[in-house]
Formats: sequence, C-alpha cells, structure tokens
Amino acid sequence: MEIKNRYTNKVIFECEAESIKVCVEKAVKNRVNLSEADLNGADLKWADLSEANLSEANLSEADLRWVNLSEANLSEADLNGADLSEADLWRANLSKADLNGANLSKADLWRANLSEADLWRANLSEADLSKANLNAIYYNTKVTAKQKRQIVESDLFEVIDSTS
Repeated sequence: MEIKNRYTNKVIFECEAESIKVCVEKAVKNRVNLSEADLNGADLKWADLSEANLSEANLSEADLRWVNLSEANLSEADLNGADLSEADLWRANLSKADLNGANLSKADLWRANLSEADLWRANLSEADLSKANLNAIYYNTKVTAKQKRQIVESDLFEVIDSTS
C-alpha cells in the first residue's frame, strides 16, 4: 500500500498492510512526515495518529471518527467534509485548516489551535473547546448555546459598547 503526495503524486510511504488505516498508523509510528499526503476519503476511524505531521494533507471526506490526533500538526490541511466526530484533537494544530462542512461533534479540541481555520458549515456541537485558540472563521457553524457563549466571552472580541 502506498501513501502519495497530493501535489506531486510521489510516494511518501509504502508498506504491506491490509488497509490504509494500518499503513498510515505504521508511517506515524515510524515518524514519517506525512505533510501533503493524499488521504482523500480514507477510512481512518479509531486510528492512533497522535503527534503525526499531516500539515497540508488532503483528508477531505475522510472518516476520522474516534481517531487520536492529539498533538498532531494539521495546519493548512484539507478536512473539507471530513467526519471527526468524537476525535481526540487535544493540543492539535489546525491553524489555517479547511474544515468546511466537517463534523467535529463531541470532538476533544482542548487547547487546539484553530487560528484562521475555516469552519464554514462545520458541526462543533458538544465539542470540548476548552482553552482552544478560537480565532477562526465561523460562518454558519453549528454550536450549542453554551459553546456560543464560550466563543463570545473569549478574548477574541472587544466590547466597545457595553450598553447593548
């Protein structure tokens, strides 16, 4: 099985494996740099990808339910339409990531970096956003009332008129 670069189509990592999930886990275990990897639509549910370097990777439409991406680098990754429900993204770097239409419901985003991430139409319902960098783009993003208060009460906004 091969993992290829999304731009050049060159092989980044190759191994004998029964699934793409096992192949990616082997690459991460061997500390292979998977930046720019093409994992479009990959079934990676329950994978342990903690500390993986997936910056600029194509993970659009990937099944990332229950995946461990704690402390992973997903900066500028394409996660458009990906299912990250109940994923562990503790301290993950998602800066400038494309999370358009992604499902992050019940995901653990504690201390995650979402700076400049595109969360248009993303589902963040019941996600743990504690101490996360929420300086992201929130257009049509699904959040609970509690999460909305947390975002509004964060240091992202400066109140200039306290009368309204």
